[in-house]
Amino acid sequence: MGMTIFPFVFLKHEQLREDKVLINHEKLHLRQQIELLIIPFYLFYGIEFFWRLAQYKNWHFAYRNISFEREAYANEKDSGYLVKRSFWAFLGYLRGNGFQTRK
Repeated sequence: MGMTIFPFVFLKHEQLREDKVLINHEKLHLRQQIELLIIPFYLFYGIEFFWRLAQYKNWHFAYRNISFEREAYANEKDSGYLVKRSFWAFLGYLRGNGFQTRK
């Protein structure tokens, strides 16, 4: 529904601009990209995706378990999260609490 490529947020449909949860999710990705100086973010994201894909052998579960996505999904409904978020907070989502498993 949305994709962030610094400094742009691309949305599938114009009306998604009103979706505060989606916009907050994508803003979180902007912050992650800035923290990792943009290019390293995409390298880390790609490497982690393929690692998760080898782990789960399922594209959807691999995507949902990327640390950047886990952080974004866990906090997308909290409009104040970006204000209180610590630097490189995504590292806390590499493993541990919030792990997205098959249901």
